Amino acid sequence: MRLLSLLAICLLFTSCTKPEPIHNTQSYVFGTLVDITIYGEPEAEAQELAAEIIRDFQELHNRLHAWRASEIKSLNYAFKRGNLPVTIEPDVAAMISDATALSIQSKGAFNPAIGQLIHYWGFQNDEFKPIKIDDLSIKKLLSNNPQMVDIVIQNGKASSRNRHVQLDLGGYAKGYALDNALQTLRKHGVRNALINIGGNIIALGKHGENPWRVGIQHPRKPSAIATIELDSGWAIGTSGDYQRYFMLKGKRYCHIINPATGYPTSGIQAVTVLIPPQTNAGTLSDVASKPIFIAKPNQRAKVAQEMGVENFIVIEADDKIFISAEMTKRIKWTDGATAKYVTQIQP
Repeated sequence: MRLLSLLAICLLFTSCTKPEPIHNTQSYVFGTLVDITIYGEPEAEAQELAAEIIRDFQELHNRLHAWRASEIKSLNYAFKRGNLPVTIEPDVAAMISDATALSIQSKGAFNPAIGQLIHYWGFQNDEFKPIKIDDLSIKKLLSNNPQMVDIVIQNGKASSRNRHVQLDLGGYAKGYALDNALQTLRKHGVRNALINIGGNIIALGKHGENPWRVGIQHPRKPSAIATIELDSGWAIGTSGDYQRYFMLKGKRYCHIINPATGYPTSGIQAVTVLIPPQTNAGTLSDVASKPIFIAKPNQRAKVAQEMGVENFIVIEADDKIFISAEMTKRIKWTDGATAKYVTQIQP
């Protein structure tokens, strides 16, 4: 009956409005699933543009790889040897400078200079397996205190005042890639798109007449715990303990390491942040969730404020949920019962 009704409506008017085309491309880059959706553009053009963005992502991933041959690995080798300054590409210099500024802003909670520590914990691998924890090596590295401010960039060259600095931009690259992709889309005149790099998402325009709607992953279930509408230019990102981790003697060790202790953060499952439109919204969606994840429970609101984040959700290990006042205005719980166990964080 419904089909007949629609047909009758079509006959009533001279023509029916054709649905806007929608193109979707998926790939695997940065060690995670990448999903690009372009709405309202001719299929051939959308397909070509999505392929260009994927190529850009893969090139960036290859250049910044921490444990395979790359510009970053070569730079780390020079830092370790204490050699003379090494010439680096302008965009890499800009990334290092930006990551340093964000590290200072986070008071060291976001610290890409601890690549050696990430290596000790076995997270510079394609697969994560239980390891023998080397407490002495961790303690020694902490005593040498590698920091982003140890890196000196002058005249297109980089050096480090601390031989223990080893860059790992894994907590920065996906967000940076989102910002670049958004610029590419706009440059080509695309008005509506959604880019998802493993849960770090940025929106452009709308999905037809409605904003883009995305789900927030439940840390322990293959479903969304909530949904949220993303207006144009907004980005969302999650740091969680449920994708990159290993189990050892019944304890979960995740890849988010506290630079102050040298050990993976525990007692928390996920932090999701929502970032308003700005030139580095994608980057902040990747970076800003980590200092909140690492912070002590009574410091999370303060840390979020220091990172410029008003909208965030925290899911603790016991499934308790804490949410900022601003985020409560934007979120829609998928399970009505979930909202009963939510506590609003006071600013």
